[in-house]
Amino acid sequence: MREEGFRYEPFKEVIIMECTRFNTPDDLAKFANVAAGGKPTGIYWARGVAFIYFPLPATTDVAVKSILEEGKLYWAFVSYALMPKYSPLIETKEKIIVPVIDMSTSPLFSKAAEWLKENGAKIS
Repeated sequence: MREEGFRYEPFKEVIIMECTRFNTPDDLAKFANVAAGGKPTGIYWARGVAFIYFPLPATTDVAVKSILEEGKLYWAFVSYALMPKYSPLIETKEKIIVPVIDMSTSPLFSKAAEWLKENGAKIS
């Protein structure tokens, strides 16, 4: 779709450098809380997968070139758990409450979720 002054150009490739699967969404929520240093954090959800990711910072010329010229996006770390049904919150038995954001309308997040379901267990 092209309109004057606007263009949609999705990433051509997402490269995941480290991937960890958790057995339950509760375990993922506990990890997300620790990874965020106890600060409020959220988890993304799409197509039956709850996940968090940490992008590789685009702080070098090589990284910027990879993103802008090659359409490659690097996620340094992805953690996920299967969560067949969407819920807006995960509350663990330790009373950690983590919001879950439904990103199923995002083509990028939907493709990431499908990839994690199909390939994540092979590498985790």
